[in-house]
Amino acid sequence: MPQIISTTTILAAAYFASLALLPKAASTKIRVLFVWHAFDALIHFILEGSYLWNCFFSYTTNNSGLWKSNEALAFPYLPPSVYFLGHQDRLYGAEYGTSPFSALWREYAKADRRWGGGDLTVISLELLTVFGAGPIAVWICYCLRRQRADTWFWMVVLATGELYGGFMTFAPEWLSGSPNLDTSNVMYTWVYLFFSNTLWVWIPLWILWEAYTRISGNARFIQRNAAALHDLDAGQRVGSKTVTSGSTASVAASPKPGQGGQKKKNR
Repeated sequence: MPQIISTTTILAAAYFASLALLPKAASTKIRVLFVWHAFDALIHFILEGSYLWNCFFSYTTNNSGLWKSNEALAFPYLPPSVYFLGHQDRLYGAEYGTSPFSALWREYAKADRRWGGGDLTVISLELLTVFGAGPIAVWICYCLRRQRADTWFWMVVLATGELYGGFMTFAPEWLSGSPNLDTSNVMYTWVYLFFSNTLWVWIPLWILWEAYTRISGNARFIQRNAAALHDLDAGQRVGSKTVTSGSTASVAASPKPGQGGQKKKNR
């Protein structure tokens, strides 16, 4: 991969975006949340988006060792007689691409070979991630900047989706004896598989915990102060009615256009 595009440069871009877009008085927690969601969006759009590009547009029609002139290509990631996009004469995936991003996914596929080809479960999850989670992460950054009241709701939605995506990525492997995972190499096991994936477990869990404490704290505050809040609301309603009544009375007491001049003329 070119050094200009890496997780480090993407993280740096997310951090500088927080400096440019967040108020200077933003707390450390808000800044961390902004950086995480900006980083999350860029990862989904750039890296995982490149995975989808390879799945849909990188293919071969004559792969040595698989091609037989009298029958269709055998897709190593799909059941027999099942073909991605219905093309029986093509094999799709990063394994057959020539771009730097194809090389990136071929490297990661050394730890999980599904990412080199067209595994239907992975592709389906990445479609949700790129076209669903990515835009939501951008929206959360906007909400954090504008200090919207519904920000935590959207963070809960995204964090839940990230955890679901991680589970559905690896649960089929665990249930089938992990035939596509290579855990014989320390780098593959602890960097490619563990660190690169559990980052989207620990941080979403932290966000869910923060959301729980905030939402439950607000609920307890309302419960403890229900009577005072009710009286305050009632007082505001009475005050609003008084102001409205006063305004109506003032309007009723004022002469109609032309009325004053008519009276003067009658005298």
